[in-house]
Amino acid sequence: MTTAEKARQLQATFAGITDARERLAYIVAEGRRRPPLPPECRTDAARVEGCLANLWLVSEFTTGRCHFRADSDSAVMKGVAVVLCDFYSGQTAEEILAGDPALPAAAGLARHLTPNRRNGLARIGDAIRQFAAAHRDAPPGDAA
Repeated sequence: MTTAEKARQLQATFAGITDARERLAYIVAEGRRRPPLPPECRTDAARVEGCLANLWLVSEFTTGRCHFRADSDSAVMKGVAVVLCDFYSGQTAEEILAGDPALPAAAGLARHLTPNRRNGLARIGDAIRQFAAAHRDAPPGDAA
């Protein structure tokens, strides 16, 4: 699925949830569906700087595609990170970098988030894009 298709799907999901509490409940539920990252992944190197909550992003590059997993000590931020990881996982570095970085937020992910949580969303997006930029020219068989 392309980034544009994922954006339309995300927008359709959030369009059906207009109540702020229901939207946050959906985001939290998405985070809870994922197992926590193992302790060895919760390193300072994996920590997303600039977030009030502790938030860890694990990035992998396999068979020419980027894959992301996240965890946080905040249920809301874990959910936000999981939705963003799902949005970008499976895409090539070029696809991530060619897409509009505001797509997930514009699709509805940022609606009803506090300014601090929107900042966290932006920081996660920045980290994903930095990872993609570092792997833009990597051969498809490389793993990092």
